[in-house]
Amino acid sequence: MSQINIAGIRRGNQFSPNHIGNDAAIFSLTVKHLRDKGCTINEYIESDLQIKEINEPVIFNMVRDWNSIRKLQQLEDQGATVINSAYGIENCTREKMTRLLMDNHIAHPESLIVRTDEDPAEALEKAGMFNCWIKRGDFHAIHREDVTYVRNPEEAYSILKEYAIRGISSAVINEHLTGDLIKFYGVTGTDFFYWFYPSDIHHSKFGWEQINGTAKGIPFETIELHNICNQAAAVLNVHIYGGDCIVSEDGSIRLIDFNDWPSFAPCRQEASSFIAQRIWDLIN
Repeated sequence: MSQINIAGIRRGNQFSPNHIGNDAAIFSLTVKHLRDKGCTINEYIESDLQIKEINEPVIFNMVRDWNSIRKLQQLEDQGATVINSAYGIENCTREKMTRLLMDNHIAHPESLIVRTDEDPAEALEKAGMFNCWIKRGDFHAIHREDVTYVRNPEEAYSILKEYAIRGISSAVINEHLTGDLIKFYGVTGTDFFYWFYPSDIHHSKFGWEQINGTAKGIPFETIELHNICNQAAAVLNVHIYGGDCIVSEDGSIRLIDFNDWPSFAPCRQEASSFIAQRIWDLIN
């Protein structure tokens, strides 16, 4: 393995809102563990993909820019091993993620996919959705305004018009689920799985977690959550993942977000060794 050069590509800072240090930390720890295994790691920043030749046969990455994703997809098609797959990263953009989760019957809130230049009132009323979340459909959330909680169709229409002005052509509307909000992190093919209540430690990127309030500790089966997450990871084609779910009063679990390679901020010391091990296993 020491004879194989591996490219490690950091996430561009603009795609780490309020988490630049955390994203850098999990990347650096993963590099350290892989080097400890005898791997030769050549580090790149995301913008290097547009100006440098990446010739390493194995690439692990945290990229998010569309040009970076397309470049990695080309390298993947040419035979490079890319972790997470660039196709998986694209699958985690909101509209594609929502379609894939719903089509594969992964537990998920009722959702609509709409054009931002249309009035959603009729569709929302038909679905019985009033309190809901509007999320940009074309990408991950990189600004606070990319995910918005609304209380009626009039507010929804106003938000969609703002998205249209910003050049965002589609949006996903999720029904608002009441219950305990949980954040989770996982690595496929390993025993690593970590979850917590963000309200307990005031963990937040944009403050959206406040809508659900303080978690009550509703009982649920951790193994069920882990299984749902691994099913979603398989459908979306990602190995290193994180996200959010709601546990309702009856203990049912539904995913509300799923991300490729998050920061693992509350658990990165432990998680990084499992991430490195998964990369090691996939390239062997």
